[in-house]
Amino acid sequence: MPFIGNQPALSYTSFAKQDFTTSATTSYTLDNPVTNANELALFINFVRQEPTTAYSASGTTLTLTEATSVGDDMYCVFLGKAVQTVNPPNASVGTSQLVDGAVTSAKLASGTGGKILQVVNTHFTDRVSSTSDTPADVSGFSATITPSSTSSKILVMVTVFFGGSASSYAYTLCQRQISGGATTSIGLGTGASGNQTNIFVGRRMDVIQDYGESSKNFLDTPNTTSAITYQMQLARPYGTTVYINRQDNAGNYDYISFPSSTITLLEIGA
Repeated sequence: MPFIGNQPALSYTSFAKQDFTTSATTSYTLDNPVTNANELALFINFVRQEPTTAYSASGTTLTLTEATSVGDDMYCVFLGKAVQTVNPPNASVGTSQLVDGAVTSAKLASGTGGKILQVVNTHFTDRVSSTSDTPADVSGFSATITPSSTSSKILVMVTVFFGGSASSYAYTLCQRQISGGATTSIGLGTGASGNQTNIFVGRRMDVIQDYGESSKNFLDTPNTTSAITYQMQLARPYGTTVYINRQDNAGNYDYISFPSSTITLLEIGA
C-alpha cells in the first residue's frame, strides 16, 4: 500500500496491558520501563487515575499517592509502547544535521584504524648550544598531546638541524613524559655496549661551517589518555660546542644561515 513519509523500521505495536495483584501498599513493579507517569494509563476499580497526581512512574517503579487495598482491581495500559520507530533513509543525514563538535575524537577513534585523529606541532626556532656529554632538555623543543583512546598510537616526527665546532658530534634523545608518570627515552637504537650510546638522532660536524639536518619518525604506543609531553634533549659527546639551529661560525657572511627544527605528533586511531 503506498504511503507518504519514511518507511517505519518497526510497525505500530499494540497497547500492552498489565494487571496487578493489589495489597496495602503504594509501590508496584511495572513489566516495562517508562520515562514518566504520562506513558501509563492507570485504572483502579475501573476509574482512570490522573498521571503525576495520583501516581508517578520511572523505569519499572510505579508509586501511588495513596495505598491500594487488598482486592482492588488495578491495571495499566502502556501508552509509550504504541510508537513508531523510524530509521533515517540512507544518505539522508548531512553536516547541517550535526551539531558543531558533536563528533568527538573518542567517537572517531572507535573503528577508525589508521586514521589521523589530531595533530600537534612545535616549530622550534631558538638557537641553543651544549658543551656537555650529558643529555639535557632543550627548552621549548617539545610538544604535548592528549590521546583520545588508550589504543591510539602516536607518530612522533622530528627534524633537527645541528651545527658545531670542527670535529664535533651532537646527538638528541626524545623523552616521553606521561602526566603523573615516569619519563622514558623512546626511539633509541639497540646496538650500544660499553661506553657506546643508543641515541634518537645525531650528526658529526667536520668544520665550523658545517650544519646538517637529521630526521626521524617513530611510532609510539603510550597506552594512555593522559597528556603526554615529548621533550627533545641535546648532548655533545666530543668536540668543543654543538648547536641546534645554527653553525659554529655565526659571522656576518652570506654563507651563514639559520635553519629551524620541528617536532610533530600525530594521533593515529587503532
